[in-house]
Amino acid sequence: MSEPDGLAQALPRGRHGLSRDVVVSSQRARMLRAMAEAMYELGYVRTPVAEIIKRAGVSRETFYQQFSSKQDCFLASLNTTISQLADTMAPGLSAPGTPLERLDALIGRFLASVAGDPVMARMFLVESYAAGPEVAARRAVLQGRFINALADFVGAVTPEARFACEAFIASIIAMVTSRVATGDLDAVPALREPLTELMGRVLTQLR
Repeated sequence: MSEPDGLAQALPRGRHGLSRDVVVSSQRARMLRAMAEAMYELGYVRTPVAEIIKRAGVSRETFYQQFSSKQDCFLASLNTTISQLADTMAPGLSAPGTPLERLDALIGRFLASVAGDPVMARMFLVESYAAGPEVAARRAVLQGRFINALADFVGAVTPEARFACEAFIASIIAMVTSRVATGDLDAVPALREPLTELMGRVLTQLR
């Protein structure tokens, strides 16, 4: 769930001949990453804008040219993280195999993504709870998208089946969040087998 290589690197000093779009993209990527890294160490509440711009190597004016507030920057970083996670998960949607085998692959991709980037994982799963109601509403929308995708994936059409999908997504997020919050990242990939077994029982009941 990290930023694309290159964009989050500091620009060369002095005259560089880079286009304005490249400069703005680089600055934005560095600020988004700086916010996530600062919150990983300090938490959302204790991360001021000054800390973000210091880590990103940009001016306060540059920050406010792109973001209206710390929360606005957080939302942008959250949206970027979700987009990258969706790209990571996408290949599993068309993978061969039974529904359960494909779901197992998707769960594995998600858990590996979380364990592979604890900074962004903490921002998405932990610090977003401290970022205010607008962020909470965004999280709810995103969680709803995951529920809808799972329901479509397993063919859940009844209210009972959809509720089972909702409960399954909630359980994944809760269990992964608790491990990320305590820094127990080694335990995240280990959730794959029991979660797949759980969903296997759910799928059996849905038939």
